[in-house]
This record gives sequence, C-alpha cells and structure tokens, in this order.
Amino acid sequence: MAEVGRVSVRDPGGLLPGGFWAAVAVWLERPQVANKRLCGARLEARQNVVLPRAEGWSADPKQEELSPPVRRMEEGPGPGSSSRAEPQLGRVGGREGDFPTADLDSLWDDFSRSLEGSNPEMLAFLTRSGAESRPAAQREFEVVLRTVIPKTSPHYPLVAPRREIVMQDIFNGAVTFLPLEEDDEGNLKVKMNNVYQIQLRHCKEEWFISVLIFCPEGWHSDGILYPKPPWLGEELLAKLAKWSVENKRSEFKNTLSLISIMKYSKAYQELKEKYKEMVKVWPEVTDPEKFVYEDVAIATYLLILWEEERAERGVTAKQSFVDLGCGNGLLVHILSSEGHPGRGIDVRRRKIWDMYGPQTCLEEKISLPRDDHSYSWYDWVIDSHYGELEEYIHTVNLKSSYSCRFFVLPCCFFDFAGKYHRRQSKKTQYREYLDFIKEVGFTCGFHVEEDCLRIPSTKRVCLIGKSRTYPPTAEPLVDEQRTQYITSRRGCPVHLPGGKPSPSSPWVAAGCVGHHDGHRALDIRVECAPEAKATEHGAEVQVEGPWLPGFHPRDKAERVRNCATLPRDFIDQVVLQVANLLLGGKELNPRSSQNGSLKTWNGGESLSLAEVASELDKETLQRLKRECGGLQTLLRNSHQVFKVLNGRVHIRDWREEKLQKKKQPEAKQRPFSESFKTRVCWFFIHHPDGCVLPSDCCPFAHGPGELRPSQATKRKRPIP
Repeated sequence: MAEVGRVSVRDPGGLLPGGFWAAVAVWLERPQVANKRLCGARLEARQNVVLPRAEGWSADPKQEELSPPVRRMEEGPGPGSSSRAEPQLGRVGGREGDFPTADLDSLWDDFSRSLEGSNPEMLAFLTRSGAESRPAAQREFEVVLRTVIPKTSPHYPLVAPRREIVMQDIFNGAVTFLPLEEDDEGNLKVKMNNVYQIQLRHCKEEWFISVLIFCPEGWHSDGILYPKPPWLGEELLAKLAKWSVENKRSEFKNTLSLISIMKYSKAYQELKEKYKEMVKVWPEVTDPEKFVYEDVAIATYLLILWEEERAERGVTAKQSFVDLGCGNGLLVHILSSEGHPGRGIDVRRRKIWDMYGPQTCLEEKISLPRDDHSYSWYDWVIDSHYGELEEYIHTVNLKSSYSCRFFVLPCCFFDFAGKYHRRQSKKTQYREYLDFIKEVGFTCGFHVEEDCLRIPSTKRVCLIGKSRTYPPTAEPLVDEQRTQYITSRRGCPVHLPGGKPSPSSPWVAAGCVGHHDGHRALDIRVECAPEAKATEHGAEVQVEGPWLPGFHPRDKAERVRNCATLPRDFIDQVVLQVANLLLGGKELNPRSSQNGSLKTWNGGESLSLAEVASELDKETLQRLKRECGGLQTLLRNSHQVFKVLNGRVHIRDWREEKLQKKKQPEAKQRPFSESFKTRVCWFFIHHPDGCVLPSDCCPFAHGPGELRPSQATKRKRPIP
C-alpha cells in the first residue's frame, strides 16, 4: 500500500464531509469531467453489504438483514450518491442495453469469500483499520457496480468498456475502486493490482484528501481507463479538493442522459472522421471547427435518439425531418447523408449550400408557423439555435400531425411576439427560459424531456417531445386550451371591444449572440392584430390565422451595423476629433529623433466615453447611434490610434505593445520589421510628436515609400 498524493482542503463554508461525497459522486458518475479520455460511465446496480471478519466469516440472519437485494440505479440514489450535494450529480451514462448488466450480488459474494482469511491485507485496506474493532453498524458499506466507457478516438488504442465495483465507506470517509477483469474461464474477478482508494481525513482542525494504491509495484496503466499513479495523486486529487468545497448547484441534467453513451461515442467518432474535411473547405465567415463539430455532435445525438426510437416502436423505416432555420445546412446534410429523408428551411441562402449536392434539400424561404398542415408528413421538426421560432415549434408540430415529434435547442430568449421578459429572479435567465419552453410544450400537449448535449456552445440543453399527453379524440378541447394560452402570452387580445384592433407595441430589439450560424441581432415587430405581414422574395406575404399575430421573422438581408460600412472620410473625421480632445490642453513637444530615442512624447489624457460624446456634434452622434455599439465600436475599430479600457478612451502607446510582444513565447514573436506595412502610420502623419517608435520598429509605414503590399496569397479551397 502506498500513498500517491495528499492535499489539504480549506473548508470555510463548512461543506465537509458532505462536499467530499459530492466530489466522489462526480468522479463516480461523470469521470469524463476529470479524465478527458473517457466518454462517461453507467451505474448499473447498488446494494449495502457487510465485510467478513478477519478470523472467518459466515453468513447469518443479521448480516442478511444488512444486505438487502440489489437496487438498480432507477430505484433512487444511495447515501453516497449525487443527491447529497453539488456539483450536479445524478444518473449518468445512457441506458440499459449498452453492456450486459452483471449480477452485483454474486460478484460481491465471490469477492467476500476471497477475503475470508486468505487476503487480510486487502481487508485491512478496505476498512482502513480492519473489521475487527468496528461496531456492527460501521461494518456496513455501500457498493456500486459501474461500467466505465472510454472515448473512441483514433489517437488512442481501442479499449473496451470496463466494469468496476466501487465500495463506499460512508462512516469513515473512504471510497475504494475495485476494477474487474475476466479470467481464463470468462468469470469476473477483482484486478488486485489496480485497486485504489480515496480518503478524507480530519486532523487538528484540518481536512485532508489522499489517494492510496493497494499494490503500487504491480499497477498497470493503459493511459485511458487506468491513469498513471502521479495523475491520480495530482490531477484527480486537485479536482476532488476543488469540488469538495464548491457550494454551487447546477440547474441542468447530466450530458447524454436520454441516449446510450457507448453508442454515441462510437457514432460521433465515425461521423467526425467522415465530415472533418468540411473544416478545410468551409466558405462561411464563421469558425469552421466550432460549427462543423457542433453539427456533427447534434447529428450524432439525433441519429442515436432515432435509432432507439425505431427499436422501441418496432419499425425499420428511418424518420423524416424538417429543420426550420437550418442556417449553414450542415445538420440537414449529415442527417440526409445518413439515410433520413428531410429538408432544411432558412430565410437566407448560404454559400456552403452549393457544396452539398442535390441529395441535400435546402430551401430559401421564410419559416412561418402558419395555421395549416405545412409539415404534416414529417416525423420530426428540428429547431437548432434558431431564435424566434423556438416557442412556435410546438404549434408547428400540433398543426402537422398527431404523431409529429420535435427537437428544440433553445438559444435566444423570445416569447411568441417579442423578447422574453423574466418572471423569476431566483433562476438564471437561461434556466428560466428553458422552463418556459417546457411549459409551452406541456400546455400544447407534449411530454417534454430535457437533455444536455456535448457541443462547444454555452447553450447546449435540448428539449424533446416524443409523445402527447392526450389521446387523438381530445384534440378539439386541447386546441382551445392552447389557443387561449398562446393568446395570453402575446400580452393583449386579438381584438378590443367594438371590433377595433389593439394598438401595436413598439419594435423590440433582442440580442442574439451565439446563434447557430453567427446571427447577432434581429428585430421583432409586435402587432396584436388578426393578421401579420412578412416579406418573402422581395414581396409582402400575408399570413392569416390566430397562431401568428405579431410574429415577424428576421429580414432576408442582414444589415451590418458595426461601423464598418460608414464612409472612410466620416470615420477619419471622428478619429481626428477624438484624438485632438485627448491631446488637447498639454504643451506640444518637438518630434522625436529618427533613432527612436524619445525625450518626451505626448500620450494625452484619458476621457470617459460620455465625456468624448459630449464634445461631438449632434449629427455625428445620431449617425453613430444607428450603429451597434456606436462611438465605442468606432473607437475600438480604430485600434492603431485608440485603446478603450473600462469605458475610458486612451491614445495607444506602441511602446507598451512592444513590451507585451516580448513577453510572448518566442515561437509567437515576430519582429515588427518583418511586418508587411500595408497602412501608413497615423501617428507619423497626424500626431504632433510623430510616431513613438522609429521606422524599423513600427508595424506601419512612415511615409508612402515604406508601403509594401502583403505577399500572402489566399489558399485555394479544394473542391469536395
């Protein structure tokens, strides 16, 4: 036995020992959080046991009372499980059927008999001080059977899932991991060489967490399921210490809780290899790696979800789908290529659409939740980060067919006719909005399930509606109820008394950072009238019916409002005006010498954005207000001249930039003299003291004679 690591834990919040068991539960149920080479774990069974005595053990009625039948994980958590404390815990790792569930009762019975008199060292290791001196209550332990699932990757050798018995000594703060292996006859037994234990100790008003290995000289590490001892004693121990004293409660479920993790890991790696070339030919301005691998992950989730649905329903035909607001269309392309008939609809065509081929059906049109059966033949309606249509997806399903299902990945916070307004301050805005979408789904008659995807996005909780809460015969009654609900969510009746239409609400601007294909902002016009108008292909489209009053989708042409389209002379005028404000009021000094040795250089003063704005004329301010970010965006875009920090504007001193560059790793450093000087130095032309840097150190040209066009050639994109 050897201790491979120990760390002291400060507990100002008094969270220990409960926090320790919360941290253990993270490692037990979500090992991929600490070990990135794992995909997850599945907890299969749990039971309470009693260890044998050292001098000999035999089952008796009292012991049998302390060893109830095995509890499957669906029966509820045990004393050391995820319900005790946070971080977020709970059942993890997919569904039954990934791996044959072993009989925990028989496994533990065989292991207990092996300890009976023949292995006192292991018995002492499990009990920390031996079983002899313990009262009967403290000889009771909880054991959990889990399957650890490695991540499928071309970089690591193929490793099959492994099972472990995890023994939790609640009374004495120790948890032991007993890996199982098959013998020559195919029977499972404990692999003694790789047994390790995590302990919590309290000594002299200090808490300590340590990791011990039962047989350090025989430890076998494969680098995936069995890390090296230093990793256990350093990396894992540091994470456990941190989790033990974190007093925060997660609002979301564990990832991939509704599907098989094992199937997901294998399918994701296959799709990633299949579609990774899309990163090299990505023609959009968005980050290719982020969007390609995100769509691959979403497609993998849907494919596994639909595969399991077909198995449940006993059908073989692959589900059809429609993706509303499909954006770049890659999700549609992947699902279609994998054999699912469907199409994608978006208000704007993307460059990448031409690369997919005729088998991928994409349409440039406005997706409106009309009061008809526009999508009646589709099995699933998908909304992935679309925005305005998230709450309408339920009504789209209702007007499609009784068997239609939905998959929603909410992103931006919209109500039926405008920006969603918060109602509960005790929840985060994201959690409250998810609950609102679930409320809409339930009111519309769906059983709504929630899951968390593994995608590179902060908005990764999906909502799924696979079945209805009412029979088909109750459709008229439910339809009346949901119509009243949707009308109430619009905040005003369709008509006022006397037949007059209600007054229109103002335009509502809603931020939309993080959209699926890079949308930043959109406008929603709220009009509580019996009919709404939208523009499609340059003409007004009349949309009628009670579902849509007030809905207005984003415009086909997205307006750029980041000051980039402002006239160059207007931008130069504002830059000069602001620079004069910052440089004013100080005695101007003569220019520096050509060798760059500065006696004095006027760096100006700093002014707040409000102070700068107060000095600009009304017409200039009005023009800037029509741009997103206004004055601040224009000044940030003028990076060569200004630095905006904490709401204050400064003249940029390029000597500081040189110092920052020296602090970078040598591999990232590039002398300014090697830069292609494609722009004239603003300070050389306009600053009273000239440029703070000599010509050979400045990244900009000191006069037209130094201008050099960039020699970088655009990389030709190969044709897929």
